[in-house]
Amino acid sequence: MTAIPLRKPASAVPALGRTTLPLLAPGLLLLFVIFALPLLGLALESLKQYVPGRVGSAADAPLTLENYRELATPSFAGVLYETFKLSVAAALTGLLAAFPLAYCIVRRFSPRQRAACIGLLVMLVLLSMLVRTYALELAFGSVGIARPLLLVLGISPTSRWYIETLVGAGLLHAIVPICTLTLLGTIQNIDPRLCDAAQSLGAPAWKAHLGITVPLALPGLVSAFLIAMTFAISAFVIPMVLGKGRVLFLSNTIYTRFSDVANYPSGAAVSIAMLVISLLALSLVSLVQPRKGAGS
Repeated sequence: MTAIPLRKPASAVPALGRTTLPLLAPGLLLLFVIFALPLLGLALESLKQYVPGRVGSAADAPLTLENYRELATPSFAGVLYETFKLSVAAALTGLLAAFPLAYCIVRRFSPRQRAACIGLLVMLVLLSMLVRTYALELAFGSVGIARPLLLVLGISPTSRWYIETLVGAGLLHAIVPICTLTLLGTIQNIDPRLCDAAQSLGAPAWKAHLGITVPLALPGLVSAFLIAMTFAISAFVIPMVLGKGRVLFLSNTIYTRFSDVANYPSGAAVSIAMLVISLLALSLVSLVQPRKGAGS
């Protein structure tokens, strides 16, 4: 018997060659200049002592951790809680709205209807955030056209919970189109014959989708949730316009520290804290994806 020589498995990721690094050099240099360098400057500024009355810190200011100690105050914890509470709620609600919408676009609509829906979603994504935010303000704000209806229903347009709901609606206005477009490819790659086979064996439609479609779409759902969370946490215009100063996000706090009081070290410390907390939260959520994907 002739022995068959075993072939070495091809590497999934080719190694960087001498011709690849020169091609990557311009991009890496640009990334270092516009991303890494400003971030390093921000981290250094956050460690400098601030003297009230001046713009930013002095060049020879001593290093201190006092800017980070201020972040342990109840006022900052309240802003952090408000940011993540509304961001998580908007991201989860956006997923609940986007998933059936994406499923209908892929499975139920004709090619012409599908193209029209995708075009509409892309248009909503590209629409200016300022335009859509002021549109919500003019419709549902304290002087909006819906004010008489709200008063008839006993809802005060100036109550805190209504303003929080309005900020959440503003986040959803942007999150739902993004999540829907993200989920289109995921649902399109799921074989519809799996659900048909389950229903032919007696499973109800809702049970077939809950047991087959949702688990197979889990990687796409996690990706859409991460995108929605990232967008909501970093939102600036929506809480500033719709929140009316009563609902503040971390981005609004950073803007105030930099522009209104010129306390650059404090603003830099809040920015670094926001970056670290966001990366930790997104890392914890993304850890679910490979485990569930392997299990399915």
